[in-house]
Amino acid sequence: MTAQTDTTGPVTTVYKVTGMSCGHCEGSVSGEISQLPGISSVKAVASTGEVTVVSEAPLDEEAVRAAVDEAGFELAGQA
Repeated sequence: MTAQTDTTGPVTTVYKVTGMSCGHCEGSVSGEISQLPGISSVKAVASTGEVTVVSEAPLDEEAVRAAVDEAGFELAGQA
């Protein structure tokens, strides 16, 4: 695996999260993911089930999964 030293800017990843149905759900998921190190922004949209995460480097999907689980939802993978 190559080092991430050649990354020149933020990384945007879109995840699918099941079970979100309202603004409170969006806030819960966003709040948990935003606590991960290196996160610049998080935007969850309940109507699509998509969570867009901007980070300094690629994220460990298991860390994102754990954060989503902590919020009470399920990560279905990358969109």
